[in-house]
Amino acid sequence: MSSFLRSTLLTSLLSTILVVAPGATANTTFVSGPWSLSQHGTTGVAAMQLAIVSETKAIIYDKAPLQVEHNPLVGFNGTLAWAAEYDITTDAVRALNPKSNSFCAAGAFLSNGTLVDTGKSIYGAMRHAGDVSGLQGIRLFTPCDDGTCDIFENPSRVRLTSSRWYPSASRLDDGSIIIMGGQFGGGYINSASLNNPSYEFYPPKNINGHNGTQIPSQFLIDSLNANQFPLIIGLPDGTLFIVANTLSMIFNWRTNTETRLPGIPNGVRVTSPFSAGAVLLPLSPANGYTPEVLICGGSTISDSVSSSTISTQTPATTQCARIVLNAAGIAAGWEVETMPSTRVMPNSILLPDGRVLFVNGAHTGAAGYGNYMGLIGQSNADNPAFQGFYYDPNAPAGSRFSQTDLPTSNIARMYHSIATMTPNGTIMLAGSNPNLDVTTVKYATEYRVEWLSPSYLNLPRPTYSGLPSTINYGTTFTLSITLPSSSASATVALMDFGFSTHGVQMGQRLVQLVATLATNHTSLTIQAPPNATIYPPGPAFLFVLTDAGVPSFAHKTIIGTGASPPVDLGAIANMLAVTGGPKAAALAQPLLPLTGEGSAGEGSNVPTAPIPAPP
Repeated sequence: MSSFLRSTLLTSLLSTILVVAPGATANTTFVSGPWSLSQHGTTGVAAMQLAIVSETKAIIYDKAPLQVEHNPLVGFNGTLAWAAEYDITTDAVRALNPKSNSFCAAGAFLSNGTLVDTGKSIYGAMRHAGDVSGLQGIRLFTPCDDGTCDIFENPSRVRLTSSRWYPSASRLDDGSIIIMGGQFGGGYINSASLNNPSYEFYPPKNINGHNGTQIPSQFLIDSLNANQFPLIIGLPDGTLFIVANTLSMIFNWRTNTETRLPGIPNGVRVTSPFSAGAVLLPLSPANGYTPEVLICGGSTISDSVSSSTISTQTPATTQCARIVLNAAGIAAGWEVETMPSTRVMPNSILLPDGRVLFVNGAHTGAAGYGNYMGLIGQSNADNPAFQGFYYDPNAPAGSRFSQTDLPTSNIARMYHSIATMTPNGTIMLAGSNPNLDVTTVKYATEYRVEWLSPSYLNLPRPTYSGLPSTINYGTTFTLSITLPSSSASATVALMDFGFSTHGVQMGQRLVQLVATLATNHTSLTIQAPPNATIYPPGPAFLFVLTDAGVPSFAHKTIIGTGASPPVDLGAIANMLAVTGGPKAAALAQPLLPLTGEGSAGEGSNVPTAPIPAPP
């Protein structure tokens, strides 16, 4: 056991918190019964990337595949938009105005609450006058309440050190973010000629012998070919758990040390284009903050054959794999379970009661478009997964999955779909566009938004007030609370809803906090996370739950001081001095044809006229 886990275990004992078996959580109660599904609102742009940025707003990014995506929403100077702010309470949509192409990017929040959207494609936006390639793009968005905030870009000063398409990002315990992997160019699947086997930081760091520049990663070489959007999960000792293709490791970013772990069982590939849903199960003092990871879905399709030999009807896997990331758990290896059905490209959503919801995706094929035999329109996947299911990590093996209470949608949400938890406790479902541009043929570009309501919303809910705007580590704070008359106790779930794209929920996290309910049930005193490795500094949403598992509305706060992450001016200066800007990087990349294997979009098509969103 690491010194960190020993110290947190001691703290838990001194706080008279019961320590239970790894993987168990403090919250084991949830509301059974039917869920409901409604459809209202349209996104204005095809929803490829999504993040909840406030109690009322979400930001959505699309792509600009050739010159621009032919979306119905109009942006700056009458041009068609490829990013939008969506009001999750009124369905109002406001166009945002990125300069660079946000095609297949990564995202994470900084410690001060700014959303960083990073990487993307050379294609599209660079061919707009005044716009630039997205391959080194860093797009910053700081939420506001008055409808005036927009995406900030200054590629001559704020950029990645190298080109990245299909990278991943994760917030670190110092409030900065790590950006990892991706391609120099673009294609359906990675390859040695396209691979960018490195990582970097924003803001840039002078670390591990690299002053503000990218750092090589052997793991990203060994995990070729299907290693796009590697899965990155921050662990309670400050290291990272990273999965790409069938490989996994513990990564110490401070020392650039890779420790290989058992691979994904049975040869199942779990990163794009064979994406699985992955979550860090809830952390709590009750389980000693012992990290445990669940990965469900993916495919056993070969990543070394021509994509033209693969069928859209090839079944995905039914496998879920779960591992406890301490010495004993790693020695025991992965526990394998079976989902209710095959699934690739699912979204995995943590619920405030500790369950994991899986939605979206397909039963056959894989991510991308324009590559496989038997294309459905342009889609490499078929047989949409219209019904979700949930996973109860505290139930006995063999009885953890359930979908009988979940409704069935009639909207296909496959490649380029997204989903997220919202402050109201509903799940927002949007997107699906397995096409180069907007199209109305099967499977069409999808603008409609659906809202999945768990059964806990059928019961009276607690309410609270008094949440501080910032909550520093190791402090306590008290909320005024109103519980339903039937409730005798309350628990607290602190959540990062993460950044959703391509079946990956980057940065998603749930930490259960120690809470003491007053004898008159009108106030709740809560202990903040003990340190930044348990919950990295940055935005958080706080749910109060009844003893039946019914959550309140989640108000937003900032964990930590709300300060910006460390800035090393020397590292920034060196990065700017030794790396080229985005236009130089873009011109250095081959303009691949937009058809066939290794194409710059994953498929082929020509842009069509603007198509209005469905009513």
